[in-house]
Amino acid sequence: MKKLVAEFVGTLVLVVCGCGTAMLVGCNAAVGCGYILTALAFGLTIVAMAYSIGNTSGCHINPAVSLGIFMTGGISLSEFLQYIIAQCLGALAGSGVLYAIFELGDVLDMTGGLASNGLGGVGGSAAAGLLVEIILTFIFVLAILGVNSKKASHGSFAGLVVGLTLTLVHILGIGLTGTSVNPARSFGPAVIAAITGHTEPIACLWVFIVGPLLGAVLAALVYKFLDD
Repeated sequence: MKKLVAEFVGTLVLVVCGCGTAMLVGCNAAVGCGYILTALAFGLTIVAMAYSIGNTSGCHINPAVSLGIFMTGGISLSEFLQYIIAQCLGALAGSGVLYAIFELGDVLDMTGGLASNGLGGVGGSAAAGLLVEIILTFIFVLAILGVNSKKASHGSFAGLVVGLTLTLVHILGIGLTGTSVNPARSFGPAVIAAITGHTEPIACLWVFIVGPLLGAVLAALVYKFLDD
């Protein structure tokens, strides 16, 4: 139960800090600082959570990460399924918090539907969006599997490495898909946005579930090949 609570809280914080920053600063290509601030927000949140809940649950806070770790023998099938449920609930709760702050608090309009992911940067192409998410998630999950390997010598710097890797993939992916690499992060904002009248993100949500999961599978397969 403590592991599930940790995953719930960690995913909630990721959505509030990451998506909340994206809503505040925007992600306009003409204003590069918005990209950097959003990328740093997601990356630094991972660092903070890694050093706070990592010893309890491993700080997956991402179904794609949990899938990669499950495929490499790090968790059982039962734990994997429970982690996903906790992560999705945390993302929903985090999105609800953002809605309360930004909409009910009248801070500003819900631009982009609670920072939901989309396909505008790839011309609306689901195929291109899938490819982007597969590649970015592959990089992210491969780094996580490597840094947590028994052969790794990163020690207490593992959380920092993971956070910086998430920052890296966001810098590339924000202008293309908004960067998901995390089905729960995409699920929560899209669902709450749809409930509150912003239905566009829910239509392409499948891309940001399938893409990251395929990327995680590929990363796990490559990692197992390299690690043997």
